[in-house]
Formats: sequence, C-alpha cells, structure tokens
Amino acid sequence: MSKINLAIIYYSSTGTNYRLATLAEEAAKETNAEVRVVRVEESAPKSAIESNPEWKSHYEETKSIPVATTDDLVWAEAIIFSVPTRFGNIASQMQQFLDTTGGLWFEGKLINKVVSAMSSSDSPHGGQEATILSLYTTMYHWGAIVVAPGYSDDVIFEAGGNPYGTSVTTEHGISEKVAGATKHQVKRVVTVANWMKNGRDKE
Repeated sequence: MSKINLAIIYYSSTGTNYRLATLAEEAAKETNAEVRVVRVEESAPKSAIESNPEWKSHYEETKSIPVATTDDLVWAEAIIFSVPTRFGNIASQMQQFLDTTGGLWFEGKLINKVVSAMSSSDSPHGGQEATILSLYTTMYHWGAIVVAPGYSDDVIFEAGGNPYGTSVTTEHGISEKVAGATKHQVKRVVTVANWMKNGRDKE
C-alpha cells in the first residue's frame, strides 16, 4: 500500500476525544500512514475553562499539541475528526475551524479527501450519531468521500453499533471494544484512501 497522509483533527474539553484521537493515531501508524494529530483551537472563555477542573487540567496538559490549520487539510489525503456533541451538534470550536475552510472549498482543494468521524456524549442518547451526521454535512459540501464504518466488522456491534463512526459515552469510558472499533475505522479509512490514491495515480 502507498503511504497515506492522515490528519486526525480533534476537539476535546476534558479528554475523551483526545484519547480517541490518540487511539486513532496508534492504529494509523500500524498501517504505515504518515500521521498528524492536531487539536482545534480552544475558543471558550477562560472563566468557563477554569470553572471545570477536568477541563482546565486537560487544557493545560495538551497545550503543546499543534493547533489545526487549513494547511493540515491541504496536506492530508485522509482526515479523521473526533468531536464531542453539544446539544446534538458538533462543538462550536470544531464548527469555527470548519468555517475557515471556505477558501479551500472555493478552490476545490477539499474534493475527494477521504474523511470519517468519531464522537462522544455524556449519555447513550446524547446526540453521538446526530453530531457525526452534522459534521458529514460539511464534508458533502466539500466534495469529500465520507467513509463510515457501517457494519463492516463485528466489532462495530460490540462497541455499541454506531454505523456512522465510533462513539463513546464518557461515563463508561473507552473500553477495549471501543478501542477495537476505532482501530477498525482507521484502517478502513486508510484502505479506502489507498484505493482512491492508486486509482487516481493510474489515470
């Protein structure tokens, strides 16, 4: 397989989506992908962050991780997003980042990027699926190739059965089954990106 440039772009307030992103990074390296893990810039007011000890701690601990830019999107052949749900939608920090991609969209630089997404919420019915589907709406406008895990492996059922992307309930944490689903999703994305790249290179 060709070496794929994979960007893992996440937003995390207290660490769940950061951990999903690092699991995705581990799986991607097993596929020989060139990986960038980047975080979406925090835009919440300092008072909000400091009012939540977990949020404040995670913010301080991950300051050294590079902040995502549109250059990461241009570089990437495949992209995996990891984002928490906010009222059944993506966190505003991720939306703010996506809103900066208009220039790339206009120039056609996001067409045929292979993309997939993961999510989390506090409760099983807290909007995990809706959040991923909401993010995919932007991807359709990009002209990207959305690669959801579907039910392409039994591990998807074991991890909760979300066909749109790996998701986790923060109360239960990231189990081995969720880790397995993450690994499967990443390998599926890299595989499809390779199909796309090899087919394109033969044109």
